[in-house]
Amino acid sequence: MGEPFSLPPLQDSDKTWGPSSSNISDQFRDIPYAPYSKSDKLGRFADWNDVEPRGGATNPTATAVVGANRGGAPGARYQGGRQRDGPQAYGAGTANSFAYFHVGVARRGGPGGPSRGRGGARGTLGQRGGTLRGSFRGNAYPSNRPGANARGGVRRPGWRDWDKPSRVRESSVPISPNWSLLEEIDFSRLSKLRLDVHQPETLDTYGRLFAYDKAYDRITTKAEKPLQILDRIRYNPTTSDDLVIQQLAADNVATLYATDNILSLLMCSPRSVYPWDIIIVKEGDKLFFDKRDGGPFDFISVNENASDPPLETDKESINSPGSLSLEATYVDHNFSFQAVREDVPLELPKPNPFYGPDETEPLASCAYRYRLFDLSISEEETFNLVVRTQIDAYIPSGGKGPDSFLTLKTLNEFDSRAQGAGGAPDWRSKLDSQRGAVVSTEMKNNSAKLAKWAVQSVLAGSDGIKIGYVSRVNPRENTRHVILSTQTVRPIDFAAQLNVSLSNGWGIVRTVADLCMKQPDGKYLLVKDPNKPVVRLYAIPAHTFTGEDEEEGFEVEGEEPEGTA
Repeated sequence: MGEPFSLPPLQDSDKTWGPSSSNISDQFRDIPYAPYSKSDKLGRFADWNDVEPRGGATNPTATAVVGANRGGAPGARYQGGRQRDGPQAYGAGTANSFAYFHVGVARRGGPGGPSRGRGGARGTLGQRGGTLRGSFRGNAYPSNRPGANARGGVRRPGWRDWDKPSRVRESSVPISPNWSLLEEIDFSRLSKLRLDVHQPETLDTYGRLFAYDKAYDRITTKAEKPLQILDRIRYNPTTSDDLVIQQLAADNVATLYATDNILSLLMCSPRSVYPWDIIIVKEGDKLFFDKRDGGPFDFISVNENASDPPLETDKESINSPGSLSLEATYVDHNFSFQAVREDVPLELPKPNPFYGPDETEPLASCAYRYRLFDLSISEEETFNLVVRTQIDAYIPSGGKGPDSFLTLKTLNEFDSRAQGAGGAPDWRSKLDSQRGAVVSTEMKNNSAKLAKWAVQSVLAGSDGIKIGYVSRVNPRENTRHVILSTQTVRPIDFAAQLNVSLSNGWGIVRTVADLCMKQPDGKYLLVKDPNKPVVRLYAIPAHTFTGEDEEEGFEVEGEEPEGTA
């Protein structure tokens, strides 16, 4: 026989609901209690059924509070281990932080597995707005298994997702404990911002353009053209190092200064998955958005938005994210160098501002257009933005009007059967006959990259985007490539096809600028979390990323992608 069971003494109060303050022992005096109202339905206080401790013997002294050990809500009634009544709201008659809300979260596969919440929605880091506060939180990428299993039935969500490798990425820059976190914004909030901006004013145009070679429009998979390696110089200095922007800032032309690749990524940031960072410098009433040398802005991502992106476990592989990024950057530059006719140059009003007299290598076809955008919210304020944009080539009009400006970009195929290909079809067999399937797959797997290109072209005022489809000669070798086809799209139509909202992008830019303008003069860093759809704003020391940090033993430079191209 066990020890006799006796109820503990109950403290009663005639004046208030809950225990009397005079009868509470010292050890429980400062612990808050969950209040409730007379209308609350409590149900059973305790459930003595199915309480079986280790060893199999029933312990009558064990108290099993309903809902605590079964995932139900307080007040729920059970019979035979099954819930009979629906969950009862405890403490509904008063607003308190102790109220329990059961949302039916079921986890499969333990830590790292996907989570499901209300309505069966799944949260993933790999898709836009994958984390919804208060509804569900996902911490794994979805499986790449088809929707139906081998027996023809519908695949259960989360089935065997536990065996998928986790995508835990490192930040684009190490976060120092000395930095001060000022703001944290999730992508769901950024996606709701809106600001309508009128057509810009072109302040000046620099550089020299070559004519696009229309022979590349006749390339097919059966008449492919090798990708050549050409030595050309193309400059992409950060905002603060641009002498033209420095002069415009000295003349107080605008409040905010940036380049098109920095601005376009910020405008399309809710689509981004890979980490990135933007240096923000505030000097008086001016802001400068800068990039780090060797950082994410100097490389092109591959299949960033794929449901099963390239694995990062083997960085030496030619199909790792770092190697693919280097390869895509290499292919993109060489295509833009090759697809122009250098015998038909177009000299712009001013020469290239970055080409010095000591340079010996020839310049690539490139024009820089400095454009002024009005981001003012009301007529009473003045908030202008100067952005340096880039044009890659032009199409002569033949005297029938103004010449057309082009932006040259490339999509590259590495191996349609490799892990991380994102279900892409084989280009050599599908590109000519089923181009729509190829394009739709690229739009899904590279949503962030394509949206960024569309916004860059709109900012520059390009009349068209020329996209080259480039593939490896051999899927197991990343040094030789061929051009399989080209395609021309209008920037505005391409942005609409990608569902890119320019007003949302301008709202993001203005919101980030307003946050920084409220801060004192100094240096700040906007960082995309490597594993969550969140951006954070840090206040950092003025000497950060200037080389002085390495002397203090703190490495700040971003790690360059590994691999060879």
